[in-house]
Amino acid sequence: MNKAIITVVGQDTVGIIARVCTYLAGQHVNVLDISQTIIDGFFNMMMIVDYGASDREFGAIVADLDSLGEEIGVRIRCQREEIFTKMHRV
Repeated sequence: MNKAIITVVGQDTVGIIARVCTYLAGQHVNVLDISQTIIDGFFNMMMIVDYGASDREFGAIVADLDSLGEEIGVRIRCQREEIFTKMHRV
């Protein structure tokens, strides 16, 4: 399994989850877990995904998500699970 962590942060608006999930489904990226909150109008979502079945290179998925974030007015970050885990180790 090739896991990655995706975070999405920005002003809340209609369709953020739909747009991100539609892109991921189109790339054969499976959402394993998802959590989202809205606090005082700010949207925050964290996803754990498996990109092992995707035909796209990981770097291309990261670039696409970055572009999608700009398009919908949020910041989307995508990191491989092992990098995320090492960066956030206590």
